Amino acid sequence: MNPLIASEAAGRLAPTALSVNLNKVALLRNTRHLGIPSVTRAAGIVLQAGANGITVHPRPDERHIRGSDVHELAELLRRDWPHIEYNIEGNPFHNLMDFVRVVRPAQATFVPDAEGQFTSDHGWQLPADIERLAPVIAETKALGVRVSLFMDPIPEAMKLAREVGADRVELYTETYASAWGTPRQAEVLAGFTAAAEAALAAGLGVNAGHDLNRDNLADFLRAVPGVQEVSIGHALIADALELGYTATIRDYQRCIAAAYPG
Repeated sequence: MNPLIASEAAGRLAPTALSVNLNKVALLRNTRHLGIPSVTRAAGIVLQAGANGITVHPRPDERHIRGSDVHELAELLRRDWPHIEYNIEGNPFHNLMDFVRVVRPAQATFVPDAEGQFTSDHGWQLPADIERLAPVIAETKALGVRVSLFMDPIPEAMKLAREVGADRVELYTETYASAWGTPRQAEVLAGFTAAAEAALAAGLGVNAGHDLNRDNLADFLRAVPGVQEVSIGHALIADALELGYTATIRDYQRCIAAAYPG
């Protein structure tokens, strides 16, 4: 069974799903006008190699993923990979909802990016953002799309995320990645454990992403309960430049499996 389609209640019993973020493939393509590397071809290769989902983050300036990519990937998945989850992430107050309303992906991940922001670097601030988030969450869920909120690992915010209508949270893992291999690793990781426990207690599913890689992924999954999905792009595509897509996906799946002995 594809773990991305497993019951929300399965939690720690199901292996974590690997969703591949293709932004950096598009970024490289956009440096020339030749259409290579192909984003849709990359999607097909990583899925054949064992990835469980595809993620894109179409920013308003289209510096990597373009609107046409969003729609072409949706068609590819509908036609050839109907069991695979499509996750579209971005700011619902910029261009994200235009895609959600038309494509209706399995999951929309709301990220509080500013226009032109270099990369995602913080989660939603709850309760401050509740009033404006509530209507777009309700609309998205009415379209049959699961909502995940990009969140810092703050345990007390998890209940508020559930109350505003989110189905899942995606824990922003840059602080863990920065602390990995340092004396602060255990302390920082404990904060993510507490946040995930609070999310699960509130009835939320747990996703994670940002700067996770082959070195730090298994340690994170061993310590943080109930992670249903990790979305990995930059490190994975960088690894693929050296190892190839297929070997890279298999190695990330090996890291995930190492967190679930037996």
